[in-house]
Parts: sequence; C-alpha cells; structure tokens
Amino acid sequence: MTTKVMRKIVTIDEERCNGCGLCVPACAEGALQIIDGKAKLISEIYCDGLGACLGECPQDAITIEERESEEFDEEAVEQHLHEEMHAEEQLPCGCPSATVTQFERQEVHSGCPSANVARFTGEEATETAPAQAARQPSTLGHWPVQLTLVPPTAPFLQGADVVLAADCVPFAYPEFHRDFLKDHALLVACPKLDDFQAHLSKLANVLRHSDVKSLSVVHMEVPCCSGLVHMAEQAIGASGKDIPFSEVTVGVRGNLMS
Repeated sequence: MTTKVMRKIVTIDEERCNGCGLCVPACAEGALQIIDGKAKLISEIYCDGLGACLGECPQDAITIEERESEEFDEEAVEQHLHEEMHAEEQLPCGCPSATVTQFERQEVHSGCPSANVARFTGEEATETAPAQAARQPSTLGHWPVQLTLVPPTAPFLQGADVVLAADCVPFAYPEFHRDFLKDHALLVACPKLDDFQAHLSKLANVLRHSDVKSLSVVHMEVPCCSGLVHMAEQAIGASGKDIPFSEVTVGVRGNLMS
C-alpha cells in the first residue's frame, strides 16, 4: 500500500499553462512531461519539491504547495532516468540507435560554372547546361538529420557548430550544402507542420546533453517559419547554457535576405 506524507510538491495550474515545455528540461528528475498540450506531473515520487522548474515557467503556472502526497523516491528517479536514456537508444521511427552514423564528408569544388544551374520561369524549366555536367558532392557528415530522430547524445553533435534548418530551405536555396552545411552538424524541423512543443523539448535536451559550440537557424521568409527562431531561443534558455546564436532568412525565390 502506498504511504502518503505531508510534504512540499509542485502543482500545475492548467488554466495558466500554455504547454511551452520549458519546465520539462528544467526538471532534473524527469517528473514533468507535456501531455495533451499541458505540463503534467507524471508521478509524485519523482518530484523532490525543490521547485527548480518554477523559474522556467513564463506563465507562472507552477507553484509549490504543501499537501499529502507520495514520498520522493530517489531510487525510483534513478530508474526512471535510466529508462528514459535507454529509450533514446530506440529512435522514434523504430530504427535502432545503430543507424546513427557519422561519415567522412566529400570535398566540394566550386569550379562548376553558374551556367550549370537550371533556370525556372514559373511555367517551365530550361536547362542551360549539358546533362553530363559534373554533380556537386554532398557535404552531409551524419545521419539522421530530422530533429525528432537525432539522439541528444549523438557523437556528431559534440563540439559541433549546428545548423537548424527549416524543411523548405534546402529546396529554395541551391547553395545550401556549400554555404551552410559544410563543417556543420545539421538538424531539420518545420515549426508549422511538426509538433512545436515536442521539438522545443527535444532541442533543449540536445543542447543540454551535447557540447554544441554554436547554433544557427536558417529559415524561410514566410511568417510561420520564424517560429523556428523562437524555438531555438527558448531551447537555449531552457538549456541553461550560453550558446552563440545566429539566424539567416531565405526568400521564397532562393535569395538571402539576412
């Protein structure tokens, strides 16, 4: 039978909580999760009642109260954290963590003439170079690249300058490999179509558990894409680290705007 005692423990006002997720990485015991768009205390035994998460909530939705609850169980916390780390070994797509790969980048040569680029008028595409024109090699140095699939402890993140790119950027900007990807680790996400809060929590965990040197966000000019910038800024704040940050905006016609 579970023994309950009077002690201090967090409580969450769901009316105030907007599900931003900043409290989740702030809880070292893993007692909080975003469920159905709200922060939840998943188990009383994981909460030590010290309130490290309080200062991270921009809505002041988390408070400490003294009430009857299950006792804090440090051994259960260690087991819980161990299980969470073990879960990272299985990627969300069902692939084993062995699919996380780091490989040698191919050297990029900039000798190809600009005439090799196909020109688009909006109605038709006309190639102005022979079909046999030399292809530019990939500068991608690792796999996977989707933020959801990348483990926070992936070796290619250690000591890396990281580019967080919106899904559409590599399609709009033809020199993406040359100008942004070379010598950088890549994370890809969409702030409009993906789960923003899940991505925010994941990115914060990535920044907390890896020795990232810098973070650059490359996004499209469309308004919804600026959410990627807000995500990155919030994740850096939640990580508790001072990580150099920059952003680049790409126009829908493939031009650099900033």
